[in-house]
Amino acid sequence: MSKKHFGLIIIGLLLVGMIVPATAQDNEIATSWTCPEGFEGQQLNIYNWSTYIAEDTIANFQTLCGVTVTYDTFESSEAAVARLRAGNPGYDIVVPAGSDIPRLIEEELLVPLDMTKIPNFANVTPQLTGTPFDPNNEYAIGYQWGTIGIGYNVTKVSEEVTSWEQMFNYSEPAVAWLEDRRAMLAAAALILGYDPNSQEPDEISAMVDYLIEHGSNVIYIAGDDGQELLARGEADMVVEYSGDIFQIMDECECDDYAYIIPSEGANIWMDMMAIPTGAQNVELAHVFLDYILDPQVGADISNYTAYASPNQAAIDGGLIDPELLNDPAIYPDEELLQRLYWTQANIDSEQLYNDAWDEIKIRIGQ
Repeated sequence: MSKKHFGLIIIGLLLVGMIVPATAQDNEIATSWTCPEGFEGQQLNIYNWSTYIAEDTIANFQTLCGVTVTYDTFESSEAAVARLRAGNPGYDIVVPAGSDIPRLIEEELLVPLDMTKIPNFANVTPQLTGTPFDPNNEYAIGYQWGTIGIGYNVTKVSEEVTSWEQMFNYSEPAVAWLEDRRAMLAAAALILGYDPNSQEPDEISAMVDYLIEHGSNVIYIAGDDGQELLARGEADMVVEYSGDIFQIMDECECDDYAYIIPSEGANIWMDMMAIPTGAQNVELAHVFLDYILDPQVGADISNYTAYASPNQAAIDGGLIDPELLNDPAIYPDEELLQRLYWTQANIDSEQLYNDAWDEIKIRIGQ
């Protein structure tokens, strides 16, 4: 999941496989999207994050196109990248973090897109096209976007949380970090006054020292399930993706949890839909991308996941839940946008960050 200083741009995995049932006849399909002819009986294989799509999105696509979809999930973008590097087993769609797109392009692990087959790309918010990791959208299209911040249990934490420092200095051994080396090191960078995308070895070393010094309260480094630790009462405070925290807030129908974008700043990301090299059905993959960019389909996904939609047509059409659309922690206002940054991929420094993160986890016993 990805990120440069977003205010300048926007202002104005463990596999869990499942084959989704081939029909959705019990549900009325709201979208007016029409599948092109000629795909009946075909197969599409998708590789996406867990808990990251509406309940009927896949079933409706199967019904509309008369196809079968195999839907596998991963828990981190690093796991998805590692799977593709080891050899694509046949996935037609993959949804990695935007910050991983440059290295996937560099390693020739993605297929260039044919935009003539994705007319609904016109629905994407203009400011969310041409991102730093794929400036011409040659290989990838935005799926969902959001922030990485702090979720906490307000019944257990005695004060309102507003900063990274409060989390790092929390007195109880009940904090979960996110298994995202760039996001966690960047949090330290922001406190130390460094560029969160620093490539300087001395600064990265200082970030490592800071996290090690403030890691005594960490009980777990979560792949993509910190929200579950929070919901089960195993952690008081977690670093997590915004939508994951909003999902447990919605499920509990209580006021026990809060999500904040820290005052020092936070990571804004966008996951990207792409077609991996070795895809078995490139043509049907393009059809699926166009389907996801339908306003109603895109709105249904965002309303279900509580992440922000890159689909401007869905927003303008009043299809996004107003409670979500009006929440600045999901759709940040101009003031918040100024505190957010994109993670900038740099292949040359990738190993520096990998080694730094390995050292941190070893030193804090995770």
